[in-house]
Amino acid sequence: MKIQPKPMQAMWQDSYLAAGNEGYIENLYDTYLTNPQAVSPEWRHYFDSVLKQSTSSAPEVSHAAIREQFLQLARQPAKAVVVSTGVAYNPQQERVVELISAYRRLGHLQANIDPLGLSQGAYNPMLELGYYGFTAQDMKKMFNVASFTALNKDTATLEEIYQGLRQVYCGTIGFEYMHIDRTEEVEWIRERIENKLYTPTPDEKRHILDRLVVADGLEKYLGIKYVGQKRFSLEGGDSLIPMLDTIVNRSAANDVKEIIIGMAHRGRLNVLVNILGKEPAAIFAAFEGKGIPTTHSGDVKYHLGYASEVNTPSGPVRLELAFNPSHLEIVSPVVQGSVRARQRRRRDTGKEHVVPIQLHGDAAFAGQGVVMETFNMSQARWFTVGGSIHIVINNQVGFTTSNPQDARSTLYCTDVAKMVEPPILHVNANDPEAVYYAALFAIDYRNTFKRDVVIDLVCYRRQGHNEADEPSATQPLMYKAIKSLPPTYVLYAQKLAKEGVIEEQAEKKMAEAYRKALDEGKPVVSVNNNTTPADQGIDWEKFANIKWTDKTKTAVPLKKLQEIGNRLEQLPQGFTAQPQVRKMLEARGKMTEGTLPLNWGYAEIMAYATLLEEGYPIRLCGQDSARGTFAHRHAVLHDQQTGEIYIPLSHLSDKQAQINIVDSLLSEEAVLAFEYGYSTAEPNFLVLWEAQFGDFANGAQVVIDQFISSGEQKWGRLCGLVMLLPHGYEGMGPEHSSARLERYLQLCAQNNLQVCVPSNPAQIFHLLRRQMVRPYRKPLIVMSPKSLLRHPQAVSSITDLSEGGFQLVIPEVDKIDTKKVERVIFCCGKVYYELLEKRREMKRDDIAILRIEQLYPFPDEDCQQFLEPYRHVKDVVWCQEEPQNQGAWVNMQFSISAALSKGQTLRYVGRSAAASPAVGYHQVHEKEQETLIAQALK
Repeated sequence: MKIQPKPMQAMWQDSYLAAGNEGYIENLYDTYLTNPQAVSPEWRHYFDSVLKQSTSSAPEVSHAAIREQFLQLARQPAKAVVVSTGVAYNPQQERVVELISAYRRLGHLQANIDPLGLSQGAYNPMLELGYYGFTAQDMKKMFNVASFTALNKDTATLEEIYQGLRQVYCGTIGFEYMHIDRTEEVEWIRERIENKLYTPTPDEKRHILDRLVVADGLEKYLGIKYVGQKRFSLEGGDSLIPMLDTIVNRSAANDVKEIIIGMAHRGRLNVLVNILGKEPAAIFAAFEGKGIPTTHSGDVKYHLGYASEVNTPSGPVRLELAFNPSHLEIVSPVVQGSVRARQRRRRDTGKEHVVPIQLHGDAAFAGQGVVMETFNMSQARWFTVGGSIHIVINNQVGFTTSNPQDARSTLYCTDVAKMVEPPILHVNANDPEAVYYAALFAIDYRNTFKRDVVIDLVCYRRQGHNEADEPSATQPLMYKAIKSLPPTYVLYAQKLAKEGVIEEQAEKKMAEAYRKALDEGKPVVSVNNNTTPADQGIDWEKFANIKWTDKTKTAVPLKKLQEIGNRLEQLPQGFTAQPQVRKMLEARGKMTEGTLPLNWGYAEIMAYATLLEEGYPIRLCGQDSARGTFAHRHAVLHDQQTGEIYIPLSHLSDKQAQINIVDSLLSEEAVLAFEYGYSTAEPNFLVLWEAQFGDFANGAQVVIDQFISSGEQKWGRLCGLVMLLPHGYEGMGPEHSSARLERYLQLCAQNNLQVCVPSNPAQIFHLLRRQMVRPYRKPLIVMSPKSLLRHPQAVSSITDLSEGGFQLVIPEVDKIDTKKVERVIFCCGKVYYELLEKRREMKRDDIAILRIEQLYPFPDEDCQQFLEPYRHVKDVVWCQEEPQNQGAWVNMQFSISAALSKGQTLRYVGRSAAASPAVGYHQVHEKEQETLIAQALK
């Protein structure tokens, strides 16, 4: 007789874990994790065995993995598993467990988080008793609720359970945490939610009210004193000030030494005055056009940064608000880089003493891609800062866009953050005690687990986008509700008066006292004015007033070079290098001996090695930095048998500085911003960012435009960041040829950048060393080579490193009679070697070729010096590979022309103007290249 297999549904119903019992078992498991003694011995024994199996090979138990085991067991027929549970089956108890689970997962959907009351939350049937078959007759029935600790008892009526769930999960905080797949964190979070931790004392309530009063008071004061001027008011989001105040105070109690804040314009002036303690008089001066800087061009008041040391009940904390452009969210990775550098400087390996706070807008948080890139760095080993506290100032409108269907494709603006599984707290900003709770929760979670946490501060915008804007034209209903709503401090004062915490009208006395303080113009926060730059570990004074023309010695004694070179060649005993790598190391050994010309990779590695020996730490970051895109560097070696890595640059000596070689995640914008932030916090650190190809750097154009090129002029921020941009036309197409040299040159002014095109190994050696040895901290843009990395003519000798320095202009290298010269060709980079090779082939001795190695600041004196022998020459050429509207031509025609004598003219030789940087066909490229070389020499 043939046995027919049971349908899956029948098997499910036969299982002892059937028909939703999974939720019941999960609830028992949650109880077991919290208190093993609270479950029956039979279940305790079973869970012990499951836990033992799950942890036999992994230190962390995945909650999801346990649930999956229950699910798999549930799909087995009852006869397959025999377990004496000792627990009577109760279908309604099972439904209660499911109800509790539903509220933990979905309760946030019906939380009262909108202070305007315009959004009533999303309906979900799983939050209704009827969904589980309960009726009015069941409300007084008793059920086991041991795991729902909010009720503080083991059994309760259905009515008590339901009301308790609504109170905890549908109040003025909506909790999202069940997406987290880390058991310990879920239990930690649940305990703080259901046990009602973080309840403020009467004194704390009065302090919260005081902070709300000052937040509102500053905006009103500025609005009356400077009518119609832009300040991007915080009104409607006033609770941000007590939130930040709570985080700062709690951080100090947790031994945090520095807090670095990144935020956009909304509420910035309020944060400066009421959190960082900036003198109100300085803010007033900005409104009145006083105190205009003479050393730099400056920026609008709501972009400016500030640093202070504020006093808290637990001691002083250094606060810094990062300078910020109007480009939303780009400051976030900058702050991350700055925090990472400060943590290193403090030897804060546990990420406990320097904490980042990132403030966002709701529309930008959901809309800007750099947010996702920054989250992607949050746990990456070379970028993590031990978690950030993210606060979204969710005023429910982005400029004039308030319909969520227009602003995003997700329910919440914070949903993008779920990629790193942080807890997300949606908080009604009109409940200051909920705000207080969220602030304490956030800093404690971050300090406990060293991971990101997100607060969605749901508020409103009382004014328009700016103070000159009339928002009711586009949001009539929203602004009708806003106009009828009293300020948050008024509502909270009424609540505290009813509780007997304050006297009637106490808030008015607070407001009056604050106005008097503003009139005096002195700090309204207790700050320590006795700190010096040295107290923070960095003294920028030695980098001030340094000229780019100041000379510095970059050569290294030959004996020292040979000692270092020999150490770099040595490998640990038993280390199996890849054959090609072994061959490369052997060649580098011959270069050290002086029996083989130096190539680019050797000279670059020696630059790093000598700097490390002299005490300069290095951070080299890029998508292929360890090996190098073109396999020229091999700074990190991999054992072919064990997979272990060995970094020769980290084994020079016991006293050497630290080097970090970072193969970054695949991002240009966030990673370059991170490295910029790092370099602005560590001027004694050689920080380099390398593009895989220079063409890809424009994915980070906002960082280049708003920070790297203009940060010093806008904000007085020095930065020694090096950008290595592989560049050169080798027929690889429009995306692998041009680093967009013209764009960097267009940005050059007021000695803000250094743009160099080194053409031989000794040049990169001296250039990189010059960047650190000379106390001149300006961004260095390097058009690094590709084919020149192994070009037989692009070589140097070991003595080129032990003598001389970086040459701004390299004169003619062949011995030619200067009197016979009829043409002078200026060029830079790879095209030089093609011109030289062709000229030698043609045996032309009437053409001189000069290389300009530093395009900006332009070396006028050197250019004139090397032109001197050719003052009789009428024909002067600028030759380049790029199209005429790109490359260096536009800048060079002015710079070189200024160095020419009367009668000399400069003309262009190169590709014709083009929309695309390069052609896509190798044959066409070869023909174009032959043509431009021939035109230059004909």
